[in-house]
Amino acid sequence: MRVIRAKDYNDMCRKAASILCAQVVLKPNSVLGLATGSTPLGVYRQLAEWNALEDVDFSETTTINLDEYVGLTPDDTQSYRYYMDNNFFRYVNILPENTYLPNGLAADKTEECARYDAIIRACNGIDMQLLGIGNNGHIGFNEPGTAFEKGTHCVSLTESTISANSRFFDSEADVPRFAYTMGIRAIVQARHIVVIVSGAGKAEILKDSFTGPVTPQVPASVLQLCSNVILVGDEAALSLLV
Repeated sequence: MRVIRAKDYNDMCRKAASILCAQVVLKPNSVLGLATGSTPLGVYRQLAEWNALEDVDFSETTTINLDEYVGLTPDDTQSYRYYMDNNFFRYVNILPENTYLPNGLAADKTEECARYDAIIRACNGIDMQLLGIGNNGHIGFNEPGTAFEKGTHCVSLTESTISANSRFFDSEADVPRFAYTMGIRAIVQARHIVVIVSGAGKAEILKDSFTGPVTPQVPASVLQLCSNVILVGDEAALSLLV
C-alpha cells in the first residue's frame, strides 16, 4: 500500500483527483468505480474544474458507482443518482449512457444484483476504484460481517450507518433501511484502488482497517490483501498510522 499524506481536506481532494485524472489521461476509456458521501465532493469539484480547463476528457470514460438506496427514485434529492448527476456528471463531458448505478426501484432485487454484476463484467472490471471508509469500516455499503467473496447484493443497513447518513436527510426516520451495494469481490478486483479519508473521526477505524486483523467484521481490512491500494488522507485521519 502506498500512503499519500495531505495537509488538510482540500489538499487531500486535489491529490486524489490528480490520481484519477492521470488514470483517464493515460487511458481515456477507463472504467472508474465511484463513491458518494461527503468525502468525495472535493475530488469531484476538482475533476470538474480540470475538465472545464480541458486538462482531462471524460467523453470516453465509463463510471460504475458503488451503491444506491432501495426505494428512492433517481430524481429524489437523496438518491445517489441525483448526487452523482448534480455533483459531478452535469459538470463534465461524460456521456450519460456511460454512467451506471443500481436501480433503487427494481422490482426484483435478485435480478437487479445479477444485472449490476453483469455490467461490471461487460466493462471488463474496474480500472480505478475510488473508496471512502465508513465509521464502522464499511466500504460501499458492505457492512461488518459481509463475506469478502460476495458480489452485488442488497443489504440491511446497520444502525451506525443509518445514524451517520441521517445528516443528509430531514430526520433519521427518513433514511432508507436497505441499499444495493457492489460486492467486496468486485472492489478488490479493481486494477487500482484509491482510498480517501479525512478528519480525526476516521483515525481509529483507519488504524483498525490497515493495521488490525483482516476480518469481515472490519470490511475495509480486506484492503490489506491488495497490493494496488493508494491511501490518501489528511493529517488528522492518518494521525494513528505510523
